[in-house]
Amino acid sequence: MKKLPKKAGSAGKRKPRSTGEMEQTGSQSPNAKYVLRLYVNGSTLKSTLAAKNIKQVCKQHLNGGYDLEIIDICKQANLARDEQIVAVPTLIKRLPRPLRRLIGDLSDQNKVLFGLDLKIKE
Repeated sequence: MKKLPKKAGSAGKRKPRSTGEMEQTGSQSPNAKYVLRLYVNGSTLKSTLAAKNIKQVCKQHLNGGYDLEIIDICKQANLARDEQIVAVPTLIKRLPRPLRRLIGDLSDQNKVLFGLDLKIKE
């Protein structure tokens, strides 16, 4: 048997380019950054309540590890069209994956936490 010569660049021994490349991503990582978008319709009662409720959930459960953007569909209708928003208020969780949509005033905190993958359904 002949031994084959080793190749110069072994794929299994590649060094990471940066320290961030070594970090795990996804919903399994305890320090995953949440990217949330809340679509509302002006200052209606349900929209105001949804904004208040999601801010409270973020403050209590995400410890600053989130980006929350509140979008008024009256002022930015093109964004609502691009996301195919059919009801407001609608919360979209973009990251960590999987993408989730929650519709309503977000007053049921257990459902919101479950939808954001922060709580296991009982």
